[in-house]
Amino acid sequence: MSALQTLKLSTQVLRDKWTVSRAQASGNRTHLDAAIAWLKRAQDITGNDGVAQTYLVKSRRWAPSYPETTGYIIPTFYRYAELAGDKDARARARRMADWEIDIQHPSGGVLAGALGDSDQPTIFNTGQVIFGWVRAFEEEGDERYREAAVRASNWLLEVMDDDGCWRKFGSPMTGKQINTYNTRSAWSLARTYQITGDTRFLDAAVRNCEWALTQANDKGWLDNNCLQDNVQPFTHTIAYAMRGLLEIGAQAGREDLVLAARRIGDAVLASLPEDGRLPGRFDSSWRPTVSWSCLTGDCQLGINWGRLFQITGDARYREATTRILGFVKRTQKLADAADPAVVGGIKGSHPINGGYHPWQYPNWATKFYADALMMDTANQEGGTYIIRKR
Repeated sequence: MSALQTLKLSTQVLRDKWTVSRAQASGNRTHLDAAIAWLKRAQDITGNDGVAQTYLVKSRRWAPSYPETTGYIIPTFYRYAELAGDKDARARARRMADWEIDIQHPSGGVLAGALGDSDQPTIFNTGQVIFGWVRAFEEEGDERYREAAVRASNWLLEVMDDDGCWRKFGSPMTGKQINTYNTRSAWSLARTYQITGDTRFLDAAVRNCEWALTQANDKGWLDNNCLQDNVQPFTHTIAYAMRGLLEIGAQAGREDLVLAARRIGDAVLASLPEDGRLPGRFDSSWRPTVSWSCLTGDCQLGINWGRLFQITGDARYREATTRILGFVKRTQKLADAADPAVVGGIKGSHPINGGYHPWQYPNWATKFYADALMMDTANQEGGTYIIRKR
């Protein structure tokens, strides 16, 4: 890289920090509409109905479709379609679900990585696509979606160890086989239970959570809970693990699992500053270890606190969702003549050169942002944030 290129990138980082410090957040709906528009562009760019994995700022190019996150973008689009009366979002969700069926692995699992990265299924990606098929079945009543979800769920059961841990078919992209954040994959089994009544799926989800709690220290922090560094996990994977414990606990009537999730949520909330800018990694004593923020994790924690508000009625959690979203909203560009491809999207990190997907706009950051905005609006206005289509 030339000295001039380095100078330009350094200048962009400084501008990134300054812009956010000066930005004023608008109402949730303005930010939500822009986020959904960005996700639609990320789908259109691929030409195959999947959603592009990420937008790479330095090279100004989009990565290929990403099966994992396309799967859990499906519920986001259905939720937005109902909120906004957007028939296009609904049609897009259905096309995503069909595409996921077309590329489903013969085993029933879902491929690792972006399209073309791997020919092998992986645990986490499979769980995330199940969310999409379950929601598509609830919305459309098409048995193909339930059948795809059941095939994928049966595969997850087949490769789960007796103690509830998944030790095979970890992501080849991370090189880690044991992950406590797979509680989010286990939550997908609980969703399959909801459309089948097959208790095998809910029982397996609970077993995985019970195993995950064997990895907890006396402060509730979970080991083996990061894509890269177990000593200081991202808020992204902390939030994944917390959500799985919370939702499975609520579904199965396991108060111990709900309490474990709440303990995580409370520990992170203790480090949330007034301006909502949360550090992106935490150590085993719940101390922040970095100064940059993982925007994906911010949005996920906002959702998790919103769910805790719904479950417990504790207004601290509703306020925390609003506060952290106030910060993330200030990082979202609603106009950018220099690079229109970033408009409406959410970066991996703030500043943009931080340690989580630097210089990228990963599609799941914008997906969780949209979900968090809808959660916050529902909680502030006394509405309903739909997880399960009733």
